[in-house]
Amino acid sequence: MTYENLSSKQLQSMLWWSQPDTKNYDAIVCDGSVRSGKTMSMTVGFVLWSMKNFNNQSFAFCGKTIDSLKRNVITPMQKWLEGVVKAKVNLSSNFLDISLCGHTNRYYFFGGKDESSYQLIQGITLAGILLDEVALMPKSFVEQALARCSVTGSKLWFNCNPDSSEHWFFKEWIDENSEKTINKNRLHLHFTMDDNFSLSDEIKQRYERMYSGVFYDRYIRGLWVLAEGLVYGTAFRKEHHIVENYTPTGYEFYYISCDYGTLNPCSMGLWAVEKDKAVRIKEYYYDGRQRGVQKTDEEYYSALEKLADGYQIQHVIVDPSAASFITTIKRHGKFRVRKADNSVIDGIRNTMTLLENDRIFICECCKDIIREFSLYRWDEKSIKDAVIKENDHAMDDMRYFVNTTMKRILKEIHGKGGRE
Repeated sequence: MTYENLSSKQLQSMLWWSQPDTKNYDAIVCDGSVRSGKTMSMTVGFVLWSMKNFNNQSFAFCGKTIDSLKRNVITPMQKWLEGVVKAKVNLSSNFLDISLCGHTNRYYFFGGKDESSYQLIQGITLAGILLDEVALMPKSFVEQALARCSVTGSKLWFNCNPDSSEHWFFKEWIDENSEKTINKNRLHLHFTMDDNFSLSDEIKQRYERMYSGVFYDRYIRGLWVLAEGLVYGTAFRKEHHIVENYTPTGYEFYYISCDYGTLNPCSMGLWAVEKDKAVRIKEYYYDGRQRGVQKTDEEYYSALEKLADGYQIQHVIVDPSAASFITTIKRHGKFRVRKADNSVIDGIRNTMTLLENDRIFICECCKDIIREFSLYRWDEKSIKDAVIKENDHAMDDMRYFVNTTMKRILKEIHGKGGRE
């Protein structure tokens, strides 16, 4: 790494603590688009600042989880600072010792994945802290982490990609119109992909193709915006994504995804997966509440067998909460069951990516999923990203399918890069 390869904003985020006009800030907040280089510059700056100003002190690196922290920050950091510092990592005990110019400091690793995580960081005294992807952490963890920084001269380092404009971190640390933000003695730097000189135009264009709607605004434009309107918006285009029928190539694999319901609708989709795309070729949809008659697990299993008739099914993908239906499928011994990855926002974002990159299509006979595409909406009253729990059953079974079976294709679209 050389300074010549860094943008002015990357240099500023790295060296703000040493510059006359910014060194008196207590904190720095870097937000903006993916792949903008903010994690790299902040991490290097955090280490250089702490090694310059402290000796025999404790610091902390925080991520949503310790695994993601190691993957996105700690491992790359060793490459970024290779030949500059001496670093000794203790992965089993989750800390790192760094030595430079006669100074040695210890850096602990913490994960802030849920409301109970604040207990992990209680009691420790820190001279500084870096919170990577702070918008993914609960407020209770962040506040406890900041309270640990009681050593004189300590500073706070935050980075994140944007979330909702109703997010607590935006309102308290970024929003220039908020009283809480005005009272923070912090430097705020907003990044775009143009701040990362290592990205070619081709790579930038690839990332722009990966997102649409609210995720495009956040991850590419770097804006804190509400999720509103139709979930898939212009990502799903009827004239483009609906096909008349599906012609087998001889190289496809078949899966069935299922959103199980008793009173709520039960939706199943039969998918043909080729090397670079998936097509929903048939579906089953039954609304027990609308028809006034509930079906049993055995009746739904019969519908599953009918949907699968004539196809070699690799797996039936079912929401893990549908325990009784999973048991029924296993008892018959005909199909292999995979419990779905049912994370909502990740599933929606991944489905958008596939739609934008022409990797997922719907046969025109699948009337219910086509209907739901035009009705599936964000809940604009929610302070967090959430969908209205109506007209979402085929949407859910599609999300289970994407999150559980399309990871290889998603990786090909994303390449080696990721969000930063």
